Amino acid sequence: MSTNPSAETMGAIMAGMIDGWNRGDAAAFVADFADDAEFVAFNGAVLKGKDEIVPFHQGLFDTDLKGSRLVDGQVVFARIVGPNWGVVHQRVGVVMPGEDTPLASRDSMQLLAVRWRGERWQVVALQNARVFSLERQLALDALEQADQK
Repeated sequence: MSTNPSAETMGAIMAGMIDGWNRGDAAAFVADFADDAEFVAFNGAVLKGKDEIVPFHQGLFDTDLKGSRLVDGQVVFARIVGPNWGVVHQRVGVVMPGEDTPLASRDSMQLLAVRWRGERWQVVALQNARVFSLERQLALDALEQADQK
């Protein structure tokens, strides 16, 4: 990591996360996280600290997401918001084994709060969410409402 606390150097966090995921290595996936980081998964699970984040992801990498790859990573914005603090918004697709392209239903976006500490940016909080169009959300709502009847 660079010793320059610029918005541009925040973008390297995503590259490291993608590399770790694509190797199925949860420790590498969260290498740029603070030890006490908080991670909100796309399903709403709140993970506190690397001691929870790493096993959660390694379990996925070893089972349901084994062989999956993150693709089309894009840093939408990275912004310094105060001395030694920044935010990053990034988007990525997930390709499952045997697939060539990601399904739109697996597109994700993350919002990261980062701090400059120890000559590098560290993720202190990450909110992960699926990217849904309003039309897709309304269709899901209609299915759920039909199931409730």
